[in-house]
Amino acid sequence: MRAVVVGAGIGGLAATLSLRRAGHEVTLVEQAARFTEIGAGIQLAPNATRLLRRLGLLDAIAAQAARPSHVSFRTWSDGAEICRYALGRAAEDAFGAPYLLLHRADLHQALAAAVPPASVRLNTVVVGIDQDDESASVTTANGERLRADLVVAADGIRSAARQWLFGVDEAVFSGTAAYRALLPADEVADLDLPDLGIWLGPGRHFVHYWVRRGELLNVVAVVTAEARAEAKAEAETEAETVAAESWTARAEPGEQLREFDGWDSRVLDVLERAGQVFRYGIHTRVPLARWNIGRVTLLGDSAHAMVPFQAQGAAQAIMDAAVLGDVLTGATPAEVPDALDRYVRRRLATATTMQANSARAGDDFHLPDGPEAQARNARMSAYADEHVFLPQATGWAVDVLEDRRS
Repeated sequence: MRAVVVGAGIGGLAATLSLRRAGHEVTLVEQAARFTEIGAGIQLAPNATRLLRRLGLLDAIAAQAARPSHVSFRTWSDGAEICRYALGRAAEDAFGAPYLLLHRADLHQALAAAVPPASVRLNTVVVGIDQDDESASVTTANGERLRADLVVAADGIRSAARQWLFGVDEAVFSGTAAYRALLPADEVADLDLPDLGIWLGPGRHFVHYWVRRGELLNVVAVVTAEARAEAKAEAETEAETVAAESWTARAEPGEQLREFDGWDSRVLDVLERAGQVFRYGIHTRVPLARWNIGRVTLLGDSAHAMVPFQAQGAAQAIMDAAVLGDVLTGATPAEVPDALDRYVRRRLATATTMQANSARAGDDFHLPDGPEAQARNARMSAYADEHVFLPQATGWAVDVLEDRRS
């Protein structure tokens, strides 16, 4: 069977590998002239690393990663620990796969290296997707038509394919923006930072963790548009600026320090030493009732882009890819539409729930000082006293390739 995958991000690469593993011929189409993956850190929980092991890639990926021993939640003003949960060896023993922290480019490179160059069409812009009862086709900007039995649209949060399938449907600004930076480990060695720290404060939260074998510290400082507008007293201008989505929009010098004024000294020290800081608006997609029509389906961010506050965006795309390959193993061209129905039934509810849970986590992280934040902290502390792992860790044990419900 022949498939065309549109988009060579993490989801598209994983889908290509899963479909090839299922025995199908795959053409991966990417508009960029070469494989690139910008961005910074990414977290991979056991529900994702378990699947990377099945693709034969876990050892190569883990060799580039950091393995945190724990995650520590802290208060914004003085850094007092609210609670901590185990990761590291404890999580790997419990869930059968490791929790890894990576530079996004390292993950992307490992996936891309596993795709045969002959299967890749770079510098190819897709301008349309069509289908009939017998086949589907992708039309490129130069007028070429690539025919296949299946088209997988993994073209990201700004997915054109999603609009071709389901009509006008723009990405939605989440009301939050993130400052991102990477620092060499020796520049923050004196700060005694936890392996993975999450600092919670009014309208903001701050995340840091090690990547690239512990050589770099990845920093993500999230600000709500409302808090930013209040701080600047320029609501309309700030709301527009904070919503800009780009991995490469540079923050103004000192901007991140002003946003986190009054926070614990370790947070401010990290932000001050960060050097070049990038800012981007965080966007999501409205949940869909279905992802597929006939022989064409969405996958990853094109289907279910979410805020990153439970670190599951990439994991959910990898899970999509694994299930897609599973339902199409042994499938004939005539069976593709029914197989895609099964793929969506197995994935849509879980991904949609994760979208909602991630949004709720952001609301919880950003509570104002006072009774609500105090109740949150007490609730988190009480849960940690009785449980070794994070509340969302119940999902890490789910093996999507063993859950084959129709």
